Formats: sequence, C-alpha cells, structure tokens
Amino acid sequence: MKQVKEEFITTKKEEQTEKRAKVSLHQTIWRWHFYAGIIFAPFLIILAVTGAIYLFKPQIEQVLYQEYYEITPQSEKIPPEEQIDQVEEQYPDAVITSYRPGEDAARSSEVTLTSNNESLTVFINPYTGQSMGTLNSKDRIMDKIEELHGELMAGTTGDRIVELAACWAIVLIITGLFLWFPKKKGIAGVIVPRFTKRKRILRRDLHAVPAFWITLGMFFLIMTGLPWSGLWGTNFQNMATNTGEGYPPSIWTGSPPTSEVQTKDIAEVPWAAETLDVPQSDVQGLTSLSINEVVGIAEGQNIHPSYTVMLPSEPDGVFTLSAFPPKAQDEATIHIDQYSGAILADYRYDNYGIIGKIVAWGITLHKGTQFGALNQFISLLICFGIILVAVSGLYLWWKRKPKQGLGAPKAPRLKNAKYFLILFIALGCLFPLVGLSLFVVWLIDWLIIQRIESVKNFLNA
Repeated sequence: MKQVKEEFITTKKEEQTEKRAKVSLHQTIWRWHFYAGIIFAPFLIILAVTGAIYLFKPQIEQVLYQEYYEITPQSEKIPPEEQIDQVEEQYPDAVITSYRPGEDAARSSEVTLTSNNESLTVFINPYTGQSMGTLNSKDRIMDKIEELHGELMAGTTGDRIVELAACWAIVLIITGLFLWFPKKKGIAGVIVPRFTKRKRILRRDLHAVPAFWITLGMFFLIMTGLPWSGLWGTNFQNMATNTGEGYPPSIWTGSPPTSEVQTKDIAEVPWAAETLDVPQSDVQGLTSLSINEVVGIAEGQNIHPSYTVMLPSEPDGVFTLSAFPPKAQDEATIHIDQYSGAILADYRYDNYGIIGKIVAWGITLHKGTQFGALNQFISLLICFGIILVAVSGLYLWWKRKPKQGLGAPKAPRLKNAKYFLILFIALGCLFPLVGLSLFVVWLIDWLIIQRIESVKNFLNA
C-alpha cells in the first residue's frame, strides 16, 4: 500500500513538473511574441499600407500622368535620334542617359537626362517629336511610396529597420502559430472567431484567427521582399551569384569579362542580372552607333517592348538594354558594343539558375504584376490582413494592459530551453539582423529588466 502511494505521489509530481514546463515554455514564447509585436507592429502597418498602394502603381500612374503617357497613334514615328535632338534643344547642357521607346503605338517615348544634378524624364510624342511634359524623378509619387516602403525615406538606416521588421515578422509568425495551435477539438477560436463569447475572447480571436489565415501569404511577401534588402538581400544575391558555376557561357560572345562594374551600377535591371559583369566595347577609333541603330538591333532580338536603352557614359562603355516587364519570363538584359553593334551579353529568364527564376517570379508576384488583376487582388487582401492583425494585436494589448506598466508577460525560468534556443539560433544564422537583435534584447532582458526591480515591475505590471 505504501509503495502504491509513493508511486502515485511520484506520478503526480512528474505531471506537475511537465505541466509547469509547458506553462513556462508558453510564457516564454508569449513574451517574445509580445515584445516583437509591440516594437514592430507599427512598421508592419507602414509596410502593408505602402505595399497595398504600390500594388496599383500601373493604374495610379496612368491616371496621374495620363497627359504625359497617352498619344494618338499616327502613320509613322520619327526616328529616336530626332526625338532626342528635340530634348537636347530644350536642355542644351544636359547629359542624356537613357531612351525608352514605349511599349505600344499609343504610348509616348521617354528620354531621361541629368541636368543641374537632377534626373529628369522628358515625354516625347514619337510621331511629332513634340515634348508632352517633363517630370523630375524626385517628384514621382509612386517612387516616394516605394522609397517609404523599402527604406522609410531614411536611406541605409531605414533599409536596415525595414529588413529587421520583416525578419522579426517571421519570429512573430512562428511564435504566433505556437500560441494559436489549438489545444481542443473544434473550429471555434481556431479558424473562425467566437462572436458569441465574452469581449476579451472575441478580441483575442479577431487577432489570432485572421493571423492564421494570412500566415502563408504574409510569409510569402516577406521572403519575396527580402531579396531587395540591403544586408540580407546583398548577401543572398552574392551567394546565388557565386555558386561556383558563374553565369551561363551562352550569354557571352567570347570569354566572360573581368570587370569591377556590375550592371546594377549603370542601369535598373532585373534582380538576377544586377551583379552581371559589364563588358567593355572594343575601342578602335570607330564612331559610336546612333540610337536609331541600337533600337533597330533591339527590335531584332525579340525583347519585350517595355525595354529601356541605357547610353554609355565612357569611351569603352556599352549600350545596355533592360526589360523589366510585368511577367518574370519576359525579363531581359542585353549589353551591346557601342561601336560594332555586337551583342556582348544576352541574359534572359531562360538563362537564370533555379534561384534566379524563383526570385524573379517572387518579385513579380510581390509587386502584383505577374497575374494582373487577380495577383493585385490577392496581395491586397494579404496587406489588409496584415493591417488587421497588427492593429488588433495592439488593441488587444491596450485593453489588457494595466493602468500602470506595460503589461508584458512575466519571464519564467525555462529549464528545458534547448529546442527554443536551437530555433532562435537557426533564425539568427538565416537572418543576421535577427540574430544580432536577439542577442541585444536578451542582454537587455538579463542585465536590466530582470535585475532592476522598478523596470521589472513596470514591464510586468
């Protein structure tokens, strides 16, 4: 009898220990989820709002700049060189940097130039050569939205903050899924909110349930946006480029160039071509090709009609054709010898490696262009979902927090922390800024929050 009693007591103690361990793990994950949400929710709202607007860039710019874009088609266009001559008469001291023919008969041509340290775009009626107006690059509204979305209009610092927010959003997703994971059977509170329950439960469900539904879409937008980031994106791009295979030999005429200039330094090109080395023209005292001849070469290369011609700025420079169209499979980057007209490199979607193709599709899906209106609609729903989840999370905290203090979940003692630590170390390795910030947050928590009683009471009140 005594042995049975001792076994019963031992079993009870083990059950209590296991229960405390589960509660401790839950509290720890909740604490990380709480801090990540409080700090980064405002940034996620900014990213979702600006992203939702940027999805409709084609439609918005068509309305804003209709007088610059739309022309009445006529019988024949005048040569590109004559169009540029008209611009040079208007801006005699400017440096012409690029020419964009326009993708259809009802679209104006664009001539980009640099004048007084400003980048200007002059819109030309290709049938008459008449200027339809000029836009300063700094005044383009959608470019400002893009800058706010990508770097909070704060340069490198803003880029790092956006990257940090995106990476921590992954932490929010992982910890949120753990907290959401259903403990009981049924769909109430899991995939549909419990509208008939108390307000506190409903507030929780209006945060957790929509978060579950948008998890996959939110993760997709994060991962397809990160290749553009300054730190993670650059390292990822270098890794994708320097795999030991290099660029496919088929894109080069002759041996690949040894160059310190990358294509992204001279032109706006698709992601996969940004680190493509720029070849040099063979300078032999020849006369540079006219823009008419370059456009003629482009038309013979089956390139998407939305392409832009970047003009060479050095004697050994090249003409660069860049097509960055709505669909990933239509992308192209072509370098042309400015004297002989020889195609030195022709880099298309079919030449991309598997990573390049995945990123190319990811970018066009992220921007909402790959599948047109359907793509925009689905991405818009995800953006609205992110806003709803972020706002509802902040509201949930605000209603729960005490009058005095932050109301953060208390820090428990996590005895069996190895799986938790492995997860966060893995996240730190994959996303360096997350790893660095995790270490900083842990130091603050260990050295300040847990040791200074007044701070501890304020946060955990």
